[in-house]
Amino acid sequence: MQSSSANSPQILHLAVTHSFYSASILTGQLYDGYDEEYDCPILDEDRVVDELENQMSEGGVIVDYHGCDFFPERWFHIVFVLKTDNSVLYKRLETRGYNEKKLKDNIQCEIFQVLHEEALASYKEEIVHQLPSNTPEDLEDNINQILKWIEQWVKDHSS
Repeated sequence: MQSSSANSPQILHLAVTHSFYSASILTGQLYDGYDEEYDCPILDEDRVVDELENQMSEGGVIVDYHGCDFFPERWFHIVFVLKTDNSVLYKRLETRGYNEKKLKDNIQCEIFQVLHEEALASYKEEIVHQLPSNTPEDLEDNINQILKWIEQWVKDHSS
């Protein structure tokens, strides 16, 4: 894997699977009904964990999801929580067509750092890190930081 930046780390012989589970929830029938108020499927957390257990036990998986409290602590060596300025987040969610209640609740979640607090309550504090997610440059920096962390972790845990 390599990012487009000239200063980004090069990681050779590293097998990492990136799993974006929002789409998988729909295609894999990992939901239990539909929430009309928020206009989205209701996640069946137990089925998601059951579905992922084998893949997670093999390692090398990056889980990309907007919540974490139902994922077992044993699955993760590090947790990154993305933090977005409210005005930026509002525009993003508005562009996605979120209804007013869903938009308001998501902004309120960001203001009160609900996901960061959830991560701190679910995992050891030393593995939880916040990263800014406001600009394309932040995205590039975050990818580079995560790649550096993976590279160091692999070095530290190689036999």
